[in-house]
Amino acid sequence: MARARKQVASINVVPLIDVMLVLLVVFMITAPFINPGQVELPGVGRTAATPSQPLEVMIKADGRIVLRDRAAGNAELPVAPDNLAVEVRRILAARPDQPVVIAADKSVRYEKVMHAMSVLQAAQVKKIGLLAKPE
Repeated sequence: MARARKQVASINVVPLIDVMLVLLVVFMITAPFINPGQVELPGVGRTAATPSQPLEVMIKADGRIVLRDRAAGNAELPVAPDNLAVEVRRILAARPDQPVVIAADKSVRYEKVMHAMSVLQAAQVKKIGLLAKPE
């Protein structure tokens, strides 16, 4: 009696693995060259009313910091970045509830604005805001 031969079905996956490794290498090489999308921050249609008589911390395009005290007649005082907290505390000693707003030039790096905000928070400023220009 002759025995019936059983057919063996098998799939060779080696070519599939080769193709997947080639694709992986291609994506790993091209990924650093792809530019991420630009972050489009939303514009401000209407700004909230600026608090009356705020203390403005202006960050100029070249990185200089200037304080403008609207309660004291808009006098501008240039400040070194290291002395920002000291000067703000000195001005707010007379008016502790005076709000402080940061007015940064649009070309200033975001990290400088955040650094100024963290310095103001460390100086125990209660009211901090960002000044925006309506569109």
